[in-house]
Amino acid sequence: MEGSEFQRDLQRALAAPPHAISPKYFYDTEGSRLFDRICELPEYYPTRTERALLAEHAGAIAAVAGTGADLVEFGAGSCSKVRLLLPALQPRRYLPIDISTEHLVDAAVGLRREHPGLHVQPVAGDYTAALRLPDPLPGARRVGFFPGSTIGNFTPEEALQFLRGAARLLRGGGLLLGADLVKDPNVLHAAYNDAQGVTAAFNLNLLARANRELGTAFDLDRFWHSAFYNAAQQRIEMHLVSRCRQQVAVDGHSYVLEAGQALHTENSYKFSIEGLRRLAVQAGFRPGPAWTDPGNLFSVHWLHAPE
Repeated sequence: MEGSEFQRDLQRALAAPPHAISPKYFYDTEGSRLFDRICELPEYYPTRTERALLAEHAGAIAAVAGTGADLVEFGAGSCSKVRLLLPALQPRRYLPIDISTEHLVDAAVGLRREHPGLHVQPVAGDYTAALRLPDPLPGARRVGFFPGSTIGNFTPEEALQFLRGAARLLRGGGLLLGADLVKDPNVLHAAYNDAQGVTAAFNLNLLARANRELGTAFDLDRFWHSAFYNAAQQRIEMHLVSRCRQQVAVDGHSYVLEAGQALHTENSYKFSIEGLRRLAVQAGFRPGPAWTDPGNLFSVHWLHAPE
């Protein structure tokens, strides 16, 4: 089913402008592996900055979130950041959600090995769609964890919709949310155009995935990786730009891409502390503490869910 949805969305993206597709299709097994490499790059500040914030403030986070919670992580990936919180939060159960099933299962196995007393129950699926979670544990607050500024991959309307859904899901608990901050565009440009070309490979992997799963024949050498900061929209945009006029086919349907035409693969919106808090209030949350680094590169927010 996932492949057929990918096929339909890719055909829709190629059929007419604006040519755009959801960034969720980055995250097959190879895409998840490449993203883990991005997180280790010297230019890519978000991961190390957020990890430092979580490690430094784990005690303060546990003080507002409470211990013994039913912990839900949206887009858990390799489950690396939650490890920084587990000793302080001591959750009764951990529900990591991710669209990359193989990556998620491997991560869950490792986490169980490291924390044998922790009940780890992975949920494979798309957290942006209707997703049924196991029933909450009796007597345990449900706490959400959404790190990595993945909230920035949504349009403002989608972000509000996601947060409203999270507020309902986490009723009586809260959400720990990571959000990247507006900053010098040169810092942002370097983070998405690394010298090793890992981000370019990550972007191009979307087409490689289509070749593997859908039987397409995209020539990756005919596309450029393009990432830039759109200051008016306060977002990084990632595109795959056609180097020449070319014809591509998906499931027997042909599409023409002219030289310079782009497939828009991702937005990464940047926030101010105040802007993120306003968005949370719109969604029904009550903002709590926010933690940021001395350079104001990144922020972590505790948001109280409605009762």
